[in-house]
Amino acid sequence: MKSRIVLAIFALPFFGVGVWMLFSISSMAYDAWQMQSWHPVSAALHQAGYATHRGDDSTTYKAYASYSYVIRGERFTGERVSLGTGGDNIGDYQQDMGNRLQAAFASGTPISVFVNPDNPADSIIDRKLRWPMVGFHSLFLLVFGGMGLSMLVFALRTPRARDATLAEFKDKPWLLNPDWQSATLRSNSRLAMWAIWGFAAFWSLISAPLPFVAYDEVVNKQNHLALVALLFPLIGLGLVAWAIKQTREWLRFGTTPLTLDPFPGSIGGHVGGTIDMRLPYDSATQFVLTLSSIHSYASGSGKSRRRKESTLWQDQLVAHTEPGPNGMRLVFRFDVPEGLKISDAQPEGDSNYLWRLHLAADLPGANLDRDFEVPVYATSQSSIDISDRQRGAADGIIDKIFENLVRKRVQISNDGLGKTLLYPMGQALFSNFAGILVGGSFAAAGYYITMHEGRPVFGGVFGGTGALVAIAALYMVFKSLEVTRVGDTITSVRRWLGIPLGKKTLRRPDFVRFEKGSNMQTQTGRQTIRHYRISAIDKTGNSVVLGENFHGELEARAAIRMLESELGLHEQKQQDIHAPHTTRHETRFSLNKEMFDRKPAAGNN
Repeated sequence: MKSRIVLAIFALPFFGVGVWMLFSISSMAYDAWQMQSWHPVSAALHQAGYATHRGDDSTTYKAYASYSYVIRGERFTGERVSLGTGGDNIGDYQQDMGNRLQAAFASGTPISVFVNPDNPADSIIDRKLRWPMVGFHSLFLLVFGGMGLSMLVFALRTPRARDATLAEFKDKPWLLNPDWQSATLRSNSRLAMWAIWGFAAFWSLISAPLPFVAYDEVVNKQNHLALVALLFPLIGLGLVAWAIKQTREWLRFGTTPLTLDPFPGSIGGHVGGTIDMRLPYDSATQFVLTLSSIHSYASGSGKSRRRKESTLWQDQLVAHTEPGPNGMRLVFRFDVPEGLKISDAQPEGDSNYLWRLHLAADLPGANLDRDFEVPVYATSQSSIDISDRQRGAADGIIDKIFENLVRKRVQISNDGLGKTLLYPMGQALFSNFAGILVGGSFAAAGYYITMHEGRPVFGGVFGGTGALVAIAALYMVFKSLEVTRVGDTITSVRRWLGIPLGKKTLRRPDFVRFEKGSNMQTQTGRQTIRHYRISAIDKTGNSVVLGENFHGELEARAAIRMLESELGLHEQKQQDIHAPHTTRHETRFSLNKEMFDRKPAAGNN
């Protein structure tokens, strides 16, 4: 209840701005319509021009005039120039109008004003609507008013928090969540689609005037630094494209209801169920399901405060498919070990725990990408209607899927003397080219600020940061790794644009174990993907990189199996290692062991 009130109070100022802008636009439109019946009359100017008002961060202008006119022998005076009453800097309207009136006043030329026939004391010089001003006000109406209205609706429609101390929730705490009242759950894809559209619209409306501002700054004022502003509408176009993609996905697959068996999902038992798809049945289509136990927490403070997620446990499988009532039905069952965190039915505070089921499939047209937040509790329950045959594809099939993904990232050749594994240039092209574009733009802006604006400190920091980003992205795009095995010697060579930068060797008899490492992660929707490299550790503790850019822990494990096969490396048992080790390394068996070594839960069918 408290959070709803706080959100509503926070939303009111935004909504108020929207209401005020709606009133302003409506008033101008009504006045312009009403003034169409006013009569033109010749008037004499007594003073005219425009005033300049300089503030801390902007300068505004206001055309002014004092004039008189005669109606049926009676003299009237007026000062109203246009529909707006205040100054502004939207285009050059105020300066142009002020200069035109000042020129007429200096030459003694009479002007034409429009007079209300019902009240001759009402008059105006320009009765036309200023469409740039209407657009500017509409921007505030849509952005601030829309944001305030959305927050108010969300606050009013959000169900009240339930009292967890009531007896009805003591044994069934998942019922505290209004979305968990039955075993059938809906994905959040529709809400996510509208959220993306909302953010894309917000960003696009905010950045829409920037191309016109940049044009004026570059063409009329020779301020080429303003070209940086064009990045923002380009990002808006990217967001709109993302929203269109999400809409196509939603229209194609619909709601995809999930029915849990058991309900709720069980720690120390099963998390299983069925998902009905609006697709023709095809046994060859593979649907990958990822079940994750996640810790969601707030990090940082002030403007740096962010909500982050940490995956505590994760498992993947390929769903069993069969004909369903709407076309295709997916059947799955995960075996969940004991000792994991239960779901928070009513998340509160900075730290809470959740379970997420992610469904993905590469399909012609729009790919499938859905998330379900599922209730999982320590009930030690097993699935009733899902057999071992239906639990999902066999582990061997899953391993094969990820091994195929791994082999797509590496080019393997054998020249008769040895074997070569090449990880080519061009990894993660989209994100790296985005880094080059953004970093290069900031570097160019910093150069301009330093050389033409005479601000070397600010320009140096601004441009230097951009240059570092661009250089790092360039390195990532054009780097490659070549691993060769000739006899018992394995050589790893790092290259950039084909130029060798570093070289390390490893003798197969000295190999002890594999080590995985991750120093980068990317976010796709609500799914976090860690990028791993695989290194070999020898008896002296030296590390040699054998592979990189593997997406996720299961792909990292598949990469280790591939390296074992292609390079003939086999981990030594601890008792076979005679050289002392001063550094503790993470082996492949610490890739979250429960994820890969499933143990049947009690009561398996």
